[in-house]
Amino acid sequence: MTRSGISFSRFLSLHQPVVENNPRTGNLGALIKVFISRTKELKLSAECQNHIFIWQTHNALFIICCLLKVFICEMSEEELQLHFTYEEKSPGTYGCDSEDLLEELLCCLMQLITDVPLLDITYEISVEAVSTMVVFLSCQLFHKEVLRQSISHKYLMRGRCLPYTSKLVKTLLYNFIRQEKPPPPGAHVFPQQSDGGGLLYGLASGVATGLWTVFTLGGVGSKAAATPELSSPLANQSLLLLLVLANLTDAADAPNPYKQAIMSFKNTQDSSPFPSSIPHAFQINFNSLYTALCEQQTSDQATLLLYTLLHQNGNIRTYMLARTDMENLVLPILEILYHVEERNSHHVYMALIILLILTEDDGFNRSIHEVILKNITWYSERVLTEISLGSLLILVVIRTIQYNMTRTRDKYLHTNCLAALANMSAQFRSLHQYAAQRIISLFSLLSKKHNKVLEQATQSLRGSLSSSDVPLPDYAQDLNVIEEVIRMMLEIINSCLTNSLHHNPNLVYALLYKRDLFEQFRTHPSFQDIMQNIDLVITFFSSRLLQAGAELSVERVLEIIKQGVVALPKDRLKKFPDLKFKYVEEEQPEEFFIPYVWSLVYNSAVGLYWNPQDVQLFTMGAD
Repeated sequence: MTRSGISFSRFLSLHQPVVENNPRTGNLGALIKVFISRTKELKLSAECQNHIFIWQTHNALFIICCLLKVFICEMSEEELQLHFTYEEKSPGTYGCDSEDLLEELLCCLMQLITDVPLLDITYEISVEAVSTMVVFLSCQLFHKEVLRQSISHKYLMRGRCLPYTSKLVKTLLYNFIRQEKPPPPGAHVFPQQSDGGGLLYGLASGVATGLWTVFTLGGVGSKAAATPELSSPLANQSLLLLLVLANLTDAADAPNPYKQAIMSFKNTQDSSPFPSSIPHAFQINFNSLYTALCEQQTSDQATLLLYTLLHQNGNIRTYMLARTDMENLVLPILEILYHVEERNSHHVYMALIILLILTEDDGFNRSIHEVILKNITWYSERVLTEISLGSLLILVVIRTIQYNMTRTRDKYLHTNCLAALANMSAQFRSLHQYAAQRIISLFSLLSKKHNKVLEQATQSLRGSLSSSDVPLPDYAQDLNVIEEVIRMMLEIINSCLTNSLHHNPNLVYALLYKRDLFEQFRTHPSFQDIMQNIDLVITFFSSRLLQAGAELSVERVLEIIKQGVVALPKDRLKKFPDLKFKYVEEEQPEEFFIPYVWSLVYNSAVGLYWNPQDVQLFTMGAD
C-alpha cells in the first residue's frame, strides 16, 4: 500500500536508522521547519488552486506524523523533546538557545486546522493535521496509569497554543456537524486509494479485520464496537481529537481549557454577553449541532459527545430539553439500548446515563408521553403500530433490566435503569397496555427470583444444622439486593398511582390482572408501608369489578376503572416523597473516560496505526 508515493511498509523498515541518527543529523527538525514555512502559504495556495504546493506540504506532514508516532512509541517524553530541540551550531559557537520546534509544530497544526479553508484540494491535509495532533497526544497509549503531567499539558494548556483553544474546539465541532465527505477521486491532489481518508485511514484498511480487540468490560456486553465505513473521515477524526482534548486531566496550576470551552459555548441565537469570568467562550449553531447529534448516534464517539455536552454544558442541555422534536434524539438512544447484545458495555452505559440526565427534567417526562410514534420497526418483540415515546422508553428500559438480570447482573446498570424509571414515574401518562403489562411482568420476575433465593437460603440453613463444616453461601446478601430492587419497583408503581392514577387505566388493569403477585408482600416488614396504596387500589377496584358481575370484557373492565378513578377519594392515598434521582459523576471520572476515549481512537481506523503489543492503557478496567 502506498500513500503520497511512499510505501508505508518500506518506511517502517527504515525508521530505526532515522531514530538513531536524528540527534546527530537534525533531519526531523529540518523537515518540520520546511513544513512550518510552507503552511504559512497554504491558505493562499488553496485560493490559487496550487495543487503541487499542497501535495508537497502534505507529504512533509505525512512523514512528520509517521516519525512522531515511532518516537512516541519508542522513547520517553524527555527523549522526544531532544529530537525536537536540535539546533545546528557552527564550529566554535556555544549556547543552548535552541527553539522548541514541537510547540511551533503544534501551533502550526492548529492554524492549519482552523484557518485553511476546507476545499477538495485541502481535505486530505486537513485530515492529516487532525490525525497528527491525535498522534501527538498518544503518549497516553503507552502508559498504564492516567497521565496527569505530560508534554501535552505543557504545550496545549499554556503558552503559544492556548489562544487557539476556542477556535480549535469550534472548528472540530463544525467538522463533526458538517460531515464533509472526501472529494471524488478526480479532485484529489495525489493518487487516491480506494479506501479514502487520511494518512491513518490509508494505512489501516489492509489489516482491519485481523486486529486484536481491546478494551472490553465484563459488564453489559463484551463486544467491541464494529467500525462502520466512514462517510466522513474528517468528521470522525475531528470528533476523536475533540474528545481526547476534552478529557485531558487538569494541569497542576490550570484547568483544562478545552473542557472549559466545551462547558461554556453558547447558541449563535443567544445575544447575551459572555461573563468575563468564562474563558475560551464562543458561539455555535445549536440547531445544526442537535441535528448532527441525532443523526450520528450509531457511533460510540457521537454518544460520548452527546453525554459530555448534556452533562457539562448547561446551555446545550436547556436547548435540547426545550426542543419539540425530542424523539429525533431519544429514539437513536433507545435503539442502542434495545440492541444491547450487539453493543459494547460503554456505549450502553453512555446511552443509559443520557436517559437518566434527560429524565431529571419534569418537562421532558411530561412531553415524551405527548409524542405519538407509529410502526417502530426495530422493536421486534411485539408489533407497535402506535405508541407514545414515553411508553416506548419504559419498554426499552425494562427490557434492558431483564437482559441484565438474566445475563450480566451488573448492579450499576440496574441502578441507573431503575433511577430513570423512578424519575419518570410521577409523570406517567396514558401508558400503552403493553408498557403497563411489562412493568408488572418485571415485578413478577423479581418476585419469582425473591422466592427462589429465599427457598435456597432456607434449604441451606437446614443443611447447615446437620453439617457444620460446610461454608454457607451468602444468600442474605443476594436477598437484600433483590429486596432493594423490589422496593424500588413498588415505589415506581406507587408513585404513578398517587400522582397520575386517572391517566393510567391500563396500569390499574395490569395490577388487577396480576393482583395475586402482591399478596405475599402485604405483610412483609420491608414493604408494608409502600404496599399500603397499592393494596388500597387493588381492593377498591376489585370490589367495583365484583359488583359489576362476571364475564366482563376488557373494554368493560377499562370503563369501570375509568369510572372508579373519579370515585376513589384521593385523600385515602398516602403521600410519599417524590422519587428523584440525579446523575452524579463518580470521583476521578478520568479513570474511566480517558481509557474509554483512547479505546475509541484505537478501535477506529486511527488506532490501526499502533501495534497491539505496544499499547498498555487498555488493560485498565478490563477485568
